[in-house]
Amino acid sequence: MKLSYLKYFLAYSGPLSVLLSFYYGGYMSFFSIFYAFVLVPAGEFFFQGTTENLSEEEEERVKNSLFFDVLVYSMIPVQYGLLYLFLEKISAPGLLMYEKAGFTVSMGLSSAILGINVAHELGHRSKKYEQFMSKMLLLTSLYMHFFIEHNRGHHKNVSTDEDPASSRYGESLYAFYIRSVRDSWFSAWKLESDRLRRAGLKFWSIDNEMLMYQFIQAAFLGLIVYVWGWQTMIYFSISAVLGFLMLESVNYIEHYGLKRKKINDKAYERTMPVHSWNSNHSVGRILLFELTRHSDHHYMASRKYQILRHFEEAPQMPTGYPGMMVLALFPPLWFKVMHKQIEKYRKTREGEALA
Repeated sequence: MKLSYLKYFLAYSGPLSVLLSFYYGGYMSFFSIFYAFVLVPAGEFFFQGTTENLSEEEEERVKNSLFFDVLVYSMIPVQYGLLYLFLEKISAPGLLMYEKAGFTVSMGLSSAILGINVAHELGHRSKKYEQFMSKMLLLTSLYMHFFIEHNRGHHKNVSTDEDPASSRYGESLYAFYIRSVRDSWFSAWKLESDRLRRAGLKFWSIDNEMLMYQFIQAAFLGLIVYVWGWQTMIYFSISAVLGFLMLESVNYIEHYGLKRKKINDKAYERTMPVHSWNSNHSVGRILLFELTRHSDHHYMASRKYQILRHFEEAPQMPTGYPGMMVLALFPPLWFKVMHKQIEKYRKTREGEALA
């Protein structure tokens, strides 16, 4: 294993920050949030990252390295371990309300970074056991329909008005939350219904994955009530909501204001690197398993995280994902920064390709 691979162990720093929040409690219960949205953006201010890509030989070697797969797989027991610890902590007597809030927000962060982000990586894999692990992680955010909508809907319709998860020019994060969460869920039902109809399968059957997801999530909540009680289930549900809202914040920043051109009544131009915002900021790249090199991910979704590439023609975010997520919380500031960024990009040769 090359020494350069060791940087990916930094991916454990996210769950470690959550663990420290649970362990120390008190005001430290918010440490994971401070780490993710203060320390990481501050670090990215000083470490801009690199635009360098792997050589073809190195890419082939890295692509087939077991190290990168094991690193991702290890996040499943880490996430479930943190979830168990959270359920034990939040149900313990004597906790102050602000501690419960800190634990809940920290669990939400874990559900976003591990429960959805790692699930996203595994959900694009072709092996059934990897897809199963993806669904296991999505369960911890009560967002299992993401597996259907993201792979069959978002990647087909990205950067068009037909995609619930692509934010529109002038749309605030809060308006996007409502539209994306609602329409993505309904879209997943439609996609699954269409699949069943084409396959000649019944809607009301175990073949309907969306139905199964609802039963599994309800049973999971029931298990939490049975073991830890109703109040704990409510705190868990809040953490799950926070987790998928953090995901939707990422969706919001990834394609804001970028649109594909319609070539006829039924089709759009192919998704290219210009249709996704990219970030090479090194800290966020590693913490999020290279999700921030999003332009290449949409250009070729089958590429594993460790071999995603930088494209010169892709629009670049002014900072990394955590910093952009914080900025998006303040719509006037977001519009001021991003609209200037979009106008600047449209004046370039590459930006002229945007609709």
